[in-house]
Amino acid sequence: MKIIVPMAGAGKRMRPHTLTIPKPLIPVAGKPIVQRLVEDIITVCSEKVEEIVYVVGDFGKEVEENLIRIAGDLGATGTICYQREPLGTAHAVLCAKDALKGKAVVAFADTLFRTDFKIDESQDGVIWVKKIEDPRQFGVVKVNDRNIITDFVEKPQTFVSDLAIIGIYYFRDAVMLCREIEYLIQNNIREKGEYQLTNALENMKRKGVKFIPGTVLEWLDCGNKDATVHTNKRILEMHKENHLVASSSKKENAVIINPCYIGDNAEIRNSVVGPYVSVGDNSKIINSVVRNSIIQTNTVIDSANIDNSMVGNFVEYKGEQNELSIGDFSTHF
Repeated sequence: MKIIVPMAGAGKRMRPHTLTIPKPLIPVAGKPIVQRLVEDIITVCSEKVEEIVYVVGDFGKEVEENLIRIAGDLGATGTICYQREPLGTAHAVLCAKDALKGKAVVAFADTLFRTDFKIDESQDGVIWVKKIEDPRQFGVVKVNDRNIITDFVEKPQTFVSDLAIIGIYYFRDAVMLCREIEYLIQNNIREKGEYQLTNALENMKRKGVKFIPGTVLEWLDCGNKDATVHTNKRILEMHKENHLVASSSKKENAVIINPCYIGDNAEIRNSVVGPYVSVGDNSKIINSVVRNSIIQTNTVIDSANIDNSMVGNFVEYKGEQNELSIGDFSTHF
């Protein structure tokens, strides 16, 4: 089994946080988004995951080394492939062509999920879906009375289905997927200027491939600041039975309202932190109240009252009550 993770997007909706690091490496509850994603996929795979392939842009050597380390920590080989220009979801998958053999999971790296199902690897394919109230901004699937997917519909403006595709797919025959994507590109079959994965899925279906839906209990988006802060909250809630406060952290006249994540050598002084706060390694919260927020590493928050906020790495913020979205290496007094 292989996992293919397309993650080359610029992450414009997450700026300024993606000006210095790619969106999938932004931490939620102390772990990068992409790490949580591949960990969760491994738990639903019946077979061992042998390789994790990351399709990236020009992220730099340090990011690539971190991605390979994440794969290695999970007992898999890490491989880096490149998408040099944004030509769509199908094109992104094809950038990992050498890995499209045998069984594979394709997972786009801006979504997390909670589920209680295991992949039935005898099926031709499984499309992860979530029932939602308003599907107009998403691709959806229609199913028949045997729970086989009959149609893929992109952003329907009139109701056809409420089963939204969340961006995670299992293929028993990744070679066939590769061939269908190559057909799209060789024949310049595009939608809105891009090669779409759903077009390749539709062609596979017409040739007899049977896709079934894999229904998730919860779909957690990391597409923008507010969604990522909410995802941080939900993950902390899911892991509230675990001890997420590092033993090396320092607390002086501090109140920690769980669930919270407090990283290594973080310092909380004369402050109330929580609930639903993640504080990265070596960060300091002084004379402050912080709720429902993500504070990354090596940052100082002083004399502030903040909520529903994301603050980057190496930030110095001394201020007032506010809702913040501050990128790395910023200073505010």
